[in-house]
Amino acid sequence: MRRYRYRCPVCRTTSPVCHGLNALAAEGEDHRTTQHGGHFPDGETFGEIDRRGRWYTTLPPLTAVHARLADALSDLHDEKAMGHYWWATAGAALILTAAAALALSLAALAL
Repeated sequence: MRRYRYRCPVCRTTSPVCHGLNALAAEGEDHRTTQHGGHFPDGETFGEIDRRGRWYTTLPPLTAVHARLADALSDLHDEKAMGHYWWATAGAALILTAAAALALSLAALAL
């Protein structure tokens, strides 16, 4: 399940977690209407977050892949919760390690 947040830099507020793009759009529109008279604040951001509340766009590539894998594994147990389960984090690290080992062994065989 995808998780999204809206951030207004003028008010220095961040919305609660939204579980759909329609809910995110409504959250941003409601904030702009009530707080800014319908105007768009400069620098407002919105986007997808991981289960720990980190913006995917701010994460380094390897960390973002690990977070997506851990999110997917955690969603198998509970879709709407936040935070990774320990086994999901370990499973994501194991998957990344196995993929790196496979790529390294294929590269070694090709040489």
